[in-house]
Amino acid sequence: MVPTIKLVDDPSQNLRELIAAPLGRFNDLQCGNDDVSAPLALTLTAPGSAETVGGLWGDTGWDYLHIEFLFVPEAARGAGIGRDLIRRAEDEAIRRGCRRAWLDTFSFQARGFYERLGYTVFGTLHDFPSGHSRFFMEKTLVPVSDSSS
Repeated sequence: MVPTIKLVDDPSQNLRELIAAPLGRFNDLQCGNDDVSAPLALTLTAPGSAETVGGLWGDTGWDYLHIEFLFVPEAARGAGIGRDLIRRAEDEAIRRGCRRAWLDTFSFQARGFYERLGYTVFGTLHDFPSGHSRFFMEKTLVPVSDSSS
């Protein structure tokens, strides 16, 4: 079979799933499909309202916590809220059986913040975006020797 390659200008979420599903099945064959990936979200709401003004979004799976987004409004920074969001996410990830965490951040964002929380850089994309770098960071949540207890 020789497939035709086509650039799709406005791809749908359904198209994403059509491509991702066979990859997921392949991954399951390699790693086992007993892993349950689950979203993890913590929200920050404006005082006296239900308006979401920030928070943390990630997921857990394959023994890892992945923090995709963390946002604390500028007016609330410096009060330990970001640290508390990370701690709560890590605690929940440990409860779900995760032993490690990973995230990425840009040079104009919060690398130092994450380093103070124990994250270390394991990879860097230089000049991405132009003039900046993107750092991939990891942290051990539960020592491997402690994970069976």
